[in-house]
Amino acid sequence: MKNNKQLKITDLQLKTTQNNLFLVKNCVFLSLFSFFNWFLEIIKWKTLVTFIHKISFLTATKQSLAALTTSLITPNRIGEYGAKALYFDKNIRKKILNLNLIGNLHQLFATCLFGVFGLLYFLNTQPINLKKFNFFKLLIVVVLVIMSSFFLWKYLVKKQTFLSDFKVGLNLQQHLKINLISIARYLVFAHQFYFLLFIFKVDVSYVNAISAIASIYFMSSFIPMLSLFDVVLKSSVALFVFGFFKSDALTILTITTLMWILNFVIPAIFGCYFVLTFKPNTAK
Repeated sequence: MKNNKQLKITDLQLKTTQNNLFLVKNCVFLSLFSFFNWFLEIIKWKTLVTFIHKISFLTATKQSLAALTTSLITPNRIGEYGAKALYFDKNIRKKILNLNLIGNLHQLFATCLFGVFGLLYFLNTQPINLKKFNFFKLLIVVVLVIMSSFFLWKYLVKKQTFLSDFKVGLNLQQHLKINLISIARYLVFAHQFYFLLFIFKVDVSYVNAISAIASIYFMSSFIPMLSLFDVVLKSSVALFVFGFFKSDALTILTITTLMWILNFVIPAIFGCYFVLTFKPNTAK
């Protein structure tokens, strides 16, 4: 009897959640989150390219969405690099590749910045059996790894002559501008995830939710995966993380799938038009 009552309550909650999801105001908010997510990505790309070649916002939109569509069948969206480079003259394509790398590294930095602290908070507050785990020791190790990686990268860029054709020469202020756009974009899609948790009435506090979301994106960003199946990876990690909050598995799967549809599938559909109408730049 109790099990039947619980099933009826769960079904009622799911129906209520579905009704809430399709409310006009909720659809508008979710659409706005996706719009600003890609608006910031396009602005970031336009800003990066402007350092060597001025392009319009419309052109940046076309290149970004076409590159997204192309990248869906490549691990970790690596196809994006070649797709964007083909829009430019051959003599600057190497620099375009580097600009794209810089943009992705800044986005990865934002993911790692919030992810490290989110994961540390998550590990420190959840009943995870880690022998001799110490918050501050782990924090020191993480900081040392990040610093070592940064200085190693600077050394390689300075010493390796074969990278000379790829150098763009961005100054600190320009890097800071790209970094701020990347952080703003990260905050947009992280809070879109939180808004979906709110709509689906997942019982978790704001701080715990944000730390969990940061942990999910941080852990999944280092696992090679075809972008087409990115939803499978993030869903698996999300199920593991939100399992500590006793969240309903179907609800978490639904949220991660919606995030994928809103931020990848729908923009990729628009990008299909630009891929089909693409004319490679053959100028030298």
